[in-house]
Amino acid sequence: MFERFTKDARAVVEGAVGHAERAGAERVEESHVLLALFDREGSRGSFALAALGLTPARRQAVVRDLERARRQGGLSRADAEALSGLGIDLSAVVSRVEETHGEGALAARRPAPGRHWSGRRPFSRGAKDLLTQSLRVALGHRDRHIGDEHLLLALASRPGVPAEVLADHGVTYETLNRVLYGGGEARAAG
Repeated sequence: MFERFTKDARAVVEGAVGHAERAGAERVEESHVLLALFDREGSRGSFALAALGLTPARRQAVVRDLERARRQGGLSRADAEALSGLGIDLSAVVSRVEETHGEGALAARRPAPGRHWSGRRPFSRGAKDLLTQSLRVALGHRDRHIGDEHLLLALASRPGVPAEVLADHGVTYETLNRVLYGGGEARAAG
């Protein structure tokens, strides 16, 4: 499938691996792909984000929201609401766990001190599904290659923290699709 990826899309996938490595994450997650999309400049995906008001300066708010979700064990707002319906206050749980075990205790595991992973980080099931979804998005638009815009559209179309955080900042599948493929005020150059 990677032979269908454009240079920008390949750079995003490689960037996601780099973000996972720097974070000490065991696996490459969907949030790492979103962070790598933010690193791109001059691509269709970066144009669409900027057209929707998510400029590089405003992306820091998204990064903070992703970090907050990571500290909550990667639970989405929908997960937190479901727990709340059961009488469980996720913020209180996170606070108590962090009081006992330190900040970020619920975040993805890091390697034990002195232990390093060899080779590349594997992709989580969600990240693999995201790559497959990006192919479906590209085919749905009759595009021959998978670009970073297809990765972004796939992220926005899937349930979970990245789509939730993007939507909180005005970036949804519908708004991205409108900017990238017409019907909006701006259209990304192909």
